[in-house]
Amino acid sequence: MNPRWTTLLCLAGWVGVLPAAQPAPVRPHAAVAPVPLTDVRWTNGFWAERQRTLREVTLPSLGALMAGTNHSQFFRNFEIAAGLAEGRARGAPFNDGECYKLIEAASAMYAVTGDATFDRALDRAIALVAAAQRADGYLFTRVLIAQRQGDTNAVPFRDRNNFEIYNFGHLFTAAAVHHEATGRSNLLGVALRAADFLDRAFADPTPELARHNVCPSHYMGLLDLHRVTGERRWLELAGRFLAQRDRVARAGLGGDDNQDRVPFLEQDEALGHAVRANYLFAGAADWFLENGDPATWAMLERVWTNVVQRKLYLTGGCGALYDGASPDGAKDQAAISRTHQAYGRNYQLPNTTAHNETCAAIGNVLWNWRMFLASGAARFVDVAELSLHNAVLSGLSLDGTNFHYTNPLRVTDPLPVGLRWPRERVPFLNSFCCPPNVARTLAGLGGMAYARSSNTLWVTLYGANTLATTLDGQSLRLTQETEFPWNGRLRFRLGECGGAPFALKFRIPGWARGGTVRVNLGPAAETSAPGTFFELRRAWRAGDVVDLELDMRTEVMTAHPLVEETLGQVALQRGPLVYCLESAGLPEGVRVLDVCVPEEAVFHARFDQRLLGGVVTLEATLLAKPLGDWKSELYRPAASVAARPVKVRLVPYYAWANRGPGEMSVWLRRP
Repeated sequence: MNPRWTTLLCLAGWVGVLPAAQPAPVRPHAAVAPVPLTDVRWTNGFWAERQRTLREVTLPSLGALMAGTNHSQFFRNFEIAAGLAEGRARGAPFNDGECYKLIEAASAMYAVTGDATFDRALDRAIALVAAAQRADGYLFTRVLIAQRQGDTNAVPFRDRNNFEIYNFGHLFTAAAVHHEATGRSNLLGVALRAADFLDRAFADPTPELARHNVCPSHYMGLLDLHRVTGERRWLELAGRFLAQRDRVARAGLGGDDNQDRVPFLEQDEALGHAVRANYLFAGAADWFLENGDPATWAMLERVWTNVVQRKLYLTGGCGALYDGASPDGAKDQAAISRTHQAYGRNYQLPNTTAHNETCAAIGNVLWNWRMFLASGAARFVDVAELSLHNAVLSGLSLDGTNFHYTNPLRVTDPLPVGLRWPRERVPFLNSFCCPPNVARTLAGLGGMAYARSSNTLWVTLYGANTLATTLDGQSLRLTQETEFPWNGRLRFRLGECGGAPFALKFRIPGWARGGTVRVNLGPAAETSAPGTFFELRRAWRAGDVVDLELDMRTEVMTAHPLVEETLGQVALQRGPLVYCLESAGLPEGVRVLDVCVPEEAVFHARFDQRLLGGVVTLEATLLAKPLGDWKSELYRPAASVAARPVKVRLVPYYAWANRGPGEMSVWLRRP
């Protein structure tokens, strides 16, 4: 063993195994409960292929990058803070949190694979984190390194944009996932000491200190600790943190960028930084699962409706604006504050300049999953599914090594303006929050595939997998066989299932035209309406088979006429997948913006195993009407342009920019 690691493990040896805690009641105000992550295995097909790339490529490459110092510093900052290396702190202040996300991703991957390589790497990383922690529980490497080097001005919570509590939140969640995956408490011990520090530091904060709720991962993190340990103090601390937001608003110190301009429960639309907003609403939904406060639920319903009906991209992307002002155009000019990476006005959904940070889409998934747990309503899973298949997956290249920070719906050459983030995936970005966030999301996706309630198993996400769980104390085994999302045919085979009757509830997605179901190859029956769950209740026996077929058609989509950027345009969606047209899918000399979709166009769905790792493409004959040369003119007289037929091939949006540089668009003109 490397001598440095021997020293490190000795330094961290005081992190022992904690006494077994009594787990908390599982979300007392939930309609359904999630199935443990360890109970689901993706076996083949769409999600299994993504997890395979994650396991074999993405996680090892992220681990190597974040252990090194070529681009920035991540784990090296912990080494310096622990006195195991010399140097200065480098990198973004939230880099500590990205290390915790990577630990969470590796823990989830170990849970579903049992790969000892991840377990060994986790022990080394956790020992390093533990060695850096201050005796009183405080843990933020930038401050700890400065203190070690004699800087008397380095104190906790001096600058809210240091993301200290964001880092703590991801530490808490990573510790809970690691404990679930391994049964060990070495990281949990670190997290509990850190939570104890926060409990003391924020016992009675000033309004200025309360402003440190930036990018609030800590609400979900504290509730994760509460559920793992049964310690009510962490539940109460999460509630205090939520209540503290009102101190900021009433003191006039807040703004929409951090969702604290108005008191928490008075919000009625999504404003400001989209990641911060979605994390806040996910945390509030998590809080509702514990206390059932009707005012919290009413606020969440209002804001969710605002997002889904006025501010959500067709791809499930969130956060239209690079930069903006909010409330935009308000009569009270003093209330306006700058926003960035933010939700915009209602129906403000630009394509070329869309920000749509990958982390915002992940926050949208976290929020909608918790809304589903609280209500059992299929509409929330529909939104999560949309974001997962499009806006989240777009953030990762098919080879697993390059990443998007932003996810526009159109790319032209040239772009109309210079934009901060690249339009191609790259191995590293200065804001390196999205790569480990995608990794932890995909690694833990099995935990969203099913849910449970009394005598009922809910099937929420579709993909080939096996489930080995319990339902009301009885063992339950289920195998899902499907090529979803390439077609809507799904087969479920019951294994061990006890003797008592129970229900299987299948989500009929909102995008489906309907569906049919057969039990044991019997006669087909219609399912319930799209956007609901369809229930089959009976005394199941091992060997029973349920065949579900969802009507998956290619839909030509239009947007609300107030979405000015898409007026007179259409887009293609098939099942949960939104499609796009790239230069690579066009004949030479035809540009993406030249292409028009006539009303009579017919799209043929064809699976191509050799393209982009195997995808269903949409092939059609459309029209090319060249827009012409607009180098210097802003306006000119309209002219009739002859159209000619062109054969095109659209690909799923998540797979764009994997065939080299080129133009791309989700929305296409009508003639």
